[in-house]
This record gives sequence, structure tokens and C-alpha cells, in this order.
Amino acid sequence: MSFENKTVIITGASRGIGKAIGLKLAAAGANIVIASKSVEENPKLGGTIFSAAAEMEAAGGKALAVQCDIRFEDQIQNVVDKTIEQFGGIDILINNASAINLTPTEQTEPKRFDLMYDINVRGTFMMSRACIPYLKKGTNAHILNLSPPINMDMKWFQHHLAYTISKYNMSMIALGLAAELKKYNIAVNALWPRTTIATAAVNNLLGGEALMKMSRTVDIIADAAYYILSKSSTQCTGNTFIDEQVLAGEGITDLGKYSVVPGGQLYNDLFV
Repeated sequence: MSFENKTVIITGASRGIGKAIGLKLAAAGANIVIASKSVEENPKLGGTIFSAAAEMEAAGGKALAVQCDIRFEDQIQNVVDKTIEQFGGIDILINNASAINLTPTEQTEPKRFDLMYDINVRGTFMMSRACIPYLKKGTNAHILNLSPPINMDMKWFQHHLAYTISKYNMSMIALGLAAELKKYNIAVNALWPRTTIATAAVNNLLGGEALMKMSRTVDIIADAAYYILSKSSTQCTGNTFIDEQVLAGEGITDLGKYSVVPGGQLYNDLFV
């Protein structure tokens, strides 16, 4: 499937995984809509919607930067309206924006719980809802959520219950929409990495430089997303993919190029 002139909305695309997926699809000729909050650069995070848009266009695609906090439905609708105005349709939605707070229940403040639920769950749901009318008219339409396979082993719940249930909700949205939208030929899947990925979140919140060195680059997720979104929307839907599994399906088993430290030890991501 060609991405030439396909229109892709990506939440949280000003940096990290969202931006990497955007660059991969832009290089294949797609129109990328960067729906993120950052309009001024934070030195700890890097990147804004405008710098990301410039990179997408340099990669070969067209780009539209729209400031959006997906906690607010008027801002979600603004993204959709501006996308239709600029590009005339929506073919792909990537729900990448996410909040993380790895605390046990007693240490999880209400505002932290609400942030994760408002972004990870409500934001994903409402962004999908707003795009569905246009995805119905799209070409080989896909929704892709960046969320893990649902594993009910209690070890994934015991240390950070609020975060776990918010991410599993994103995967449940993917599975539910896959069934709901199948009759419209809209594919809905989830994607998650086997190892930690070298992003600002990993560096600032999880493990610093030591964990960054045990991670893979964002390119592995971008490549996996590319292959999923290339599949027929009538055939590839209702899956919770792991990046390695997707690449293996394409005959790619040597993943050394994705390691931040070539040949270094890798650290398994959560939920895997």
C-alpha cells in the first residue's frame, strides 16, 4: 500500500516515537498532522510542533502543525477541522500521546491519576471518535494505538496500578474499535516495544542515561508502524502487536541496528 498523499494524524508527534513514525511516513509521501501541545521548546524534552513539521517536510511529506491538548474535545475537533480544510480527508490516526507515572496507589495523587486517564484513555477515545466519520471515507484506513498487549499477570499491576490500567484501556479501545469498525473496513491495532525505547520519557522519568544505553532507538517503532499501516485494513485488524513480532513477519530478524549501544544489553519494556 502506498502512503503517497495519505493523510495521517499523529498525537504527541513533536518528539520521540510519534515524530519518528511521522518522519517514516512523510518520507513515503504522506501528509502528516502533528497534534501536540509543544509550541515552545522545553530543553529537557526538545522539539515543538513547528520543528517537527519542518522535519516532516524535509523528509519529503507535507505537514500541518496544530497545537492540541487531547484532554479537551474542542481542541481535538480543531485538529480534525484543520486537517480536513488542509488535506480534505483522514486516512490514518495514530494515538501516540500518553502520560506516565509509575507510582503505587498510595503515592498516586488524584491529579496524576486524572492526567493519565484524561490523556491515555479519554483522549485516545475522543480522538478516535472525532476521526471515525472521515476514516470511513479514507483509503485503507487505520487507527494505531501505542499501547501494550493485555496481560493479566498481577506483576504488571502491583507496582503502578493507575498507569497499567490506563495503558490497558488504550488497548481495549483498539480491540473494541476493531470489532466496531470492521464493517467500515477501518483497521484498528495496538503496537508496543519489546525493549525500552530511547525517548525523553525514559531518560527523564524512568532510568536516565543508564537505561537509555540499554534501549533501542525510536526507529524500530517507526518501522513496525510502517509495516502495520501498509497492510490491508480488511485483513490486519484487532491485534496487539510487539515490534519484534511485526518485523519478524517481514523477514527482519537482525535488529542490531536499532540498539543505542551496538551489541549492548537490552532492557525489557513494561508489560512484555
